[in-house]
Amino acid sequence: MWMTIGVVVILVLGVLGFAATRPDDFTVQRSTSIKAEPAKIYPLLVDFSQWPVWSPWEKLDPTMKRTLSGNASGPGAVYAWDGSSKVGAGRMEVKEAVAPSKVVIQLDFLRPFEAHNITDFTLVQRPDAMTEVTWLMRGPSPFVSKLMGVFVDMDKMIGKDFEAGLANLKAAVEK
Repeated sequence: MWMTIGVVVILVLGVLGFAATRPDDFTVQRSTSIKAEPAKIYPLLVDFSQWPVWSPWEKLDPTMKRTLSGNASGPGAVYAWDGSSKVGAGRMEVKEAVAPSKVVIQLDFLRPFEAHNITDFTLVQRPDAMTEVTWLMRGPSPFVSKLMGVFVDMDKMIGKDFEAGLANLKAAVEK
């Protein structure tokens, strides 16, 4: 019995030790090409009232409470949500907007866990009438996130939502 307890303690300490060695911050990034000029895509990113058109999270909870405040779009525009366990609760605020190439958003999750991250959208016009749209989220990785990362690949988990959102954005713009 003591041998079993000892093995369990060693395993738990090993997982905790491994988690402690993980990076102190994270980045998730996905990109797509959209057949449109940046000026056609940019308004869907900088104006939160346009997010239901493409956001992968909008349809997860039809009863989610959404509140838009501050400026209508651009710096100072705020989107807050409060919903089921599928979407949680949080707040986004546009911090920087450079038309038609960049939008920077402060993203604060309140529930199911607290996290404070930055989201960047960059739009780069290519010579073939395409725009490369990159969606990046970055932020600190506290110990709890590091521990969760031992068992769950955050890049794959969040990345699939980014891929779905970019596909929705592409479909909305190219229709």
